[in-house]
Amino acid sequence: MKKSLIALAVLAASGAAMAQSSVTLYGLIDTYYANAKWDRGNGVTAPSHAVATGYAGTTQNLIQSGAVNGSRWGLKGSEDLGGGLKANFVLEAGINSDTGAGASALAFHRQASVGFSGGFGAVRLGRVPTYYYDTEGTWDGMFNSALSAAAVAFRTPSGGDVSFEKSNLVSRYDNSVRYDSPNFSGFSGSVQYGFTENKTTSVDAGANWSLGATYAAGPLSAGLAYQQQKATDTAETVSNTRLGASYDFGVAKLKASYGIAGNVGAVKDAKATEYQIAVDYPVSSALTVSANFARSSDSKELDPGESVRNAFGIGAAYTLSKRTFLYGGYVSGKKSSNGSKDDATISALAVGVQHRF
Repeated sequence: MKKSLIALAVLAASGAAMAQSSVTLYGLIDTYYANAKWDRGNGVTAPSHAVATGYAGTTQNLIQSGAVNGSRWGLKGSEDLGGGLKANFVLEAGINSDTGAGASALAFHRQASVGFSGGFGAVRLGRVPTYYYDTEGTWDGMFNSALSAAAVAFRTPSGGDVSFEKSNLVSRYDNSVRYDSPNFSGFSGSVQYGFTENKTTSVDAGANWSLGATYAAGPLSAGLAYQQQKATDTAETVSNTRLGASYDFGVAKLKASYGIAGNVGAVKDAKATEYQIAVDYPVSSALTVSANFARSSDSKELDPGESVRNAFGIGAAYTLSKRTFLYGGYVSGKKSSNGSKDDATISALAVGVQHRF
């Protein structure tokens, strides 16, 4: 009898604890077909990532992963601690949906964090995305996808296999602490500090940090994000700054952003200045057409010096349900460099599907 009462008490306590906590399995699969062409031009060297993905000097038919969002799966959960305070965790891994392989050698390279949230905001510890990474696509056209002109032309996009230049951008900080404020009448902000954990008697590389703020109320959205990182004590500090805004007129939404990549490639005083303008036009509740133009120019300190990249993209997304949509589009770009006889060009025509679970 006593054993039965004890068992019932344990079950009751367990049930109460389970009622106050939750764990969710979630993810998305984003896969697309692309017909892509890269022409290096005479004297312009194709980057290694372009060669690896088949864009160097030829036309390729490809099945790729993650045009709009990186394919992923994850676990997230929270526990109600009372008084409005919650304990939270996220473990998120990337997937290459075209091959089934993991997107990284890390088990949970997209995020691995634990923390607390409440009326004060939220704190996360671990491997956490930066505020810059979280907000950079807010004011980007073409659904912030690999078909965006910014993904092709910018040195500071987080994605886009068809880009001319891979960027300095670090999208996540290891060993970091990030604080996100609550919303104050449309205003919110974030600050993050990442410990490099590589200090020795002869090396003190400093730390990684980022911060930013956003205003979003009614049809207007605007924000500023900044981050910097330093690989070693001898390297230059690489930085990224992005200012963006959008306004929804009802019949269409206009977007614009301006950014600076500082000390590109850890080269002192080398920078790229970039901007893009975009418009999203809702044809119906299910269909949205988007287009954008982007330009990025390098300073003279970068070899071959003062390169200029221009690109435009146009496409559409069609919603099939709350969790599934189709998308497609075309992007084309040109890179002109001092010392080269011909321009490098790149273009891609793609269609894809994304499903969330």
